[in-house]
This record gives sequence, C-alpha cells and structure tokens, in this order.
Amino acid sequence: MTRPQPNPAETDGSRRWVLYSILFFLGWVMMYADRSILAPVQSLVADQFQLTNAEVGLVSSVFFGVYVLTQIPSGILGDRVGRVRLIFVGFLIFGVATSLTGVTGLMHVFGLFLLMRAFAGLGEGLYYGPQYAKSGEETPLKHRALGAAIINSGQGFGTAIGITAASFFTFTLGWEWPWTFVVFGGLTLVVGLLIRFLIPESKPAREPERLSSELRRFGSLLKSPVLLGTFVMLFCGVYTFFVMVTWLPTFLEAEWGLEPSQAGLMASLAFWIAIPGGILMGFLSDRVRSRRPFVLVLVPLAVGAILLLTFAPNEGVLLAAILLYGAFGKLALDPVLISSVADNIPNDMRSSAYGLYNCIGMAAAILAPPATGALVDTTGSFQTAFLVAAGLLVLGAVVFLSLFRERKNPIGPRENAVTPHTAPVADAA
Repeated sequence: MTRPQPNPAETDGSRRWVLYSILFFLGWVMMYADRSILAPVQSLVADQFQLTNAEVGLVSSVFFGVYVLTQIPSGILGDRVGRVRLIFVGFLIFGVATSLTGVTGLMHVFGLFLLMRAFAGLGEGLYYGPQYAKSGEETPLKHRALGAAIINSGQGFGTAIGITAASFFTFTLGWEWPWTFVVFGGLTLVVGLLIRFLIPESKPAREPERLSSELRRFGSLLKSPVLLGTFVMLFCGVYTFFVMVTWLPTFLEAEWGLEPSQAGLMASLAFWIAIPGGILMGFLSDRVRSRRPFVLVLVPLAVGAILLLTFAPNEGVLLAAILLYGAFGKLALDPVLISSVADNIPNDMRSSAYGLYNCIGMAAAILAPPATGALVDTTGSFQTAFLVAAGLLVLGAVVFLSLFRERKNPIGPRENAVTPHTAPVADAA
C-alpha cells in the first residue's frame, strides 16, 4: 500500500474537519427538510390532485428513483473531477427544483410537480458519495465516527425542521402548502454557496480510467462480505426510516385522531431526539473502536420501539415509542455504518464506494412509501406496515452480524489503493 498522505487535521492541530462537518451538516438539513415537508400536507396534496395513498407514496418514489440512479455515476465523478465542485452543481439543481416544485403546486399541474421532484432527486443524488468521501479525507481517524455523526445529524434536524415548518406554515399561518417548497428551495441555494466557497476543492482522488477499470473497482466492492453486510443493514434501516418519515404524521392523524399540526409536532420529536442520539453513538463508537456491538444493541431497541408504537395502549406510551425510535433508530446507527465503509475503503475509492453504498441502501426509500401506502389501503390500518418494517430490521441485523468482521487496522483518511486497478477493500470475513 502506498504511503498515506498526512492529514492536516492530525499533523498541524487544525480543526478544519469541524468546519467541514458543520457545513455538510447544513447540507443534510436542507436535503431532509425537502424530503419531509410533504409528509404533514399529504392529505392536502391528495385532495388537490385526487390521489390514493399508494399514489401519494409514488410521489416520493419518483424522487428516490432518480436519486438512486444518480448515486453510482456521482460517486465515480466525485473521485475523478472533484468532490466539492460536483456537490455545488447538485445544490444548484436541487434548490431550483425544490422552489419550482412549489410553483407547480400553485399552478395545480401534477405532471410538472412530479417532474420537479425528479429534478430535485437528481440534484440531491450528487451529494452523498462526494460529501462523505470529502469529509472522510479531512477527518482524523480517531474522530471518524464522530465526524460522520455530526454530519449525519443534519438528517434528523432537517426532518424535524421540515415537518415542523410545513405544519406551521400551512396549518398555523394558513399558507398554501406549496409555499414551503419555495422557501426551502431558496435556503438550499444559500447553503450550496457556503459549501462551495468555504470548502476548498482538492485535487481529484485519482485520474480518469477506462470503463473496464471502473467496473473492476465495483466488482472488488461487491466481493467484500463486510461491505455486503453493511449494505443489507443500511437497506433495512432506510426502509423503516422512510416508513416513519413518510407516514408517521398520517398514522397519528388516522389512528389517533390528532389534528394535523399536532401530528406533525409529535412526529418531529423522533427526529429531534435523534440528533444527540446519533452524535453520542458516533462518539462512543470512536472510543470503543468497534462497530459491530452497536448494531447488536441499537437494532433490538429500534425494533422494540416500532412494536411499542404499533400496539401502544395510550398516548403516553405512543410518545415514548416515538422518542425511543428517534434515539436508537436509523440516525443513531448511521455513523457506525458510514464509518465501517471508511474503515475498509481507500480514499481514492471512497466516493465511488459511498455512491454504491447509498444506491443499494436508498433503494429502500423507493420501496417504502408506496409499499406502506398499499398495505394501509389493503388492510385499513398501519399495523401490518409497521410489523413488516420491524421484521426487516431484524433481518438486516442477522445478515450484518453474520458477515461483518472488524478490521484490525482501519484505512487512514488519505490512504490510497495499492494500484489504480486493485485495492484491499476489506479484511476477509
């Protein structure tokens, strides 16, 4: 293996990685706000466009279909043309498309509404791989999971902000529901400019290669049992998370008779509590220097929370279940899984690896909204849908724990592969 380049955050006492983590945190805030502002107003959207629950779920699936298809190309481009540059282009597309989503809603044109959600998915799809590769390049090994947790907490914060803002603007201030999209689209452009001008672009992690070489790289990733176990766990965690993001407010309205504003506020509590929960798990994972035990503990707690939510006898237990899922669900587990990838992937492959990782995981985000809507339409309740989500979490944990083995010497922040064509992606299981 080539000699790793020194990481400034480790050699000169710099804390640049903290600034970068905060900026990337803001990026996730905007992305998850955009993904969640539809949830509290789904009934209004369904009434305006005359949609069934399954059809409302398809709105999210259009977004995530494009988002997932973008992951692998964006990962490759991030390694080849520059990670920050690609992130900025994505934010321009994403911000404009989000604002235009609101405009098309005001115009009552459903076809254009779906098209803008597809463009928003394209813009957001340019973020994941390049962003985690860039942060992994700058964050010291001893703070790897903590840095990922700070960044990843933007997902919980953004979800809570999106649900709360959409509920407040629409049901308290009396705005038409599309105006929330217009506002958040403008804020997205501001965050994109901050990232572009406050984070310097690095030299591309590697030189462009032939398509056959890129395919060999992906083949090496898919042959790793450690990464395959991580991919499966991510898929199952994302499925459950998007059941909650998309349908929890509707569940609280339909099953518990809460007003839309109350349902949005109660649902957002899960994502507020996830912020300190994720940061704590990242900090502990770095200190323990092990990833496996956290899956062993967090997944059963998340499953218990979903079962409690499904069969809650009163609102007190319901609230406890929502908080429990927030504290120990996907956003608490994410820093562990993200760090597992960085532990096993050289720097010059990380953008590509994270693109593949997110493509496989976020495929669940395409499936979860319409599948849950269809189950609700068929059964008349949310019980079956929640039990399916809990069962998938159990399956994901079993596969992960069967395949995952800790790496004795995690790969450093800027440590590259041995050659352009081959790389040690993980210790053998």
